[in-house]
Amino acid sequence: MDKLKEIFEAIKADPQNINYTKEGIEPLYSVHKEAKICIIGQAPGIRAQESRLFWNDPSGERLRDWLGIDRETFYQSNKISILPLDFYFPGKGKSGDLPPRKGFAEKWHEQLLQQMPEIELFVLVGSYAIKYYLNLKSSAKTTEVIRDFEKYLPKYFPLIHPSPRNNIWLAKNPWFEPQLVPELQKRIAQLMK
Repeated sequence: MDKLKEIFEAIKADPQNINYTKEGIEPLYSVHKEAKICIIGQAPGIRAQESRLFWNDPSGERLRDWLGIDRETFYQSNKISILPLDFYFPGKGKSGDLPPRKGFAEKWHEQLLQQMPEIELFVLVGSYAIKYYLNLKSSAKTTEVIRDFEKYLPKYFPLIHPSPRNNIWLAKNPWFEPQLVPELQKRIAQLMK
């Protein structure tokens, strides 16, 4: 069995995910051996899980705008992999989706990353991905990390989550789109060649 298929089946069989598997819900992520870019998010939303297509919502449209790539390239290019911190919709909370389940990324990311030896850039989308991959304390200020994005280059590029819920954040941080987004687009364009 192909190693990626083996990992996929192991994720489905994991007791932590058995209820999803019983309901016919499969893990949602995208791994390509030749990928140069890995987008790390938090977890699929309910629309993504139901449609079997990650970033299939207004957040995804904004993310693609920030990356400077179209929908077809985002989904069809083997140069982009998508690896959320949890591969299943974690449920609804009081003010949005619940956070990714603890311990999930620790269990599966390294195995999947070993299958992507060409990754040059991790795009960290949202505070959960930023704090996990940059090994920051939960008290770390996401805005400060994003403002200091150059400090984490060339391997990591931290981004605010592109959810419409963050429109207020974007309004309060007018530097983000004119200063950070062009730098992100430049790096993405170089890696997509």
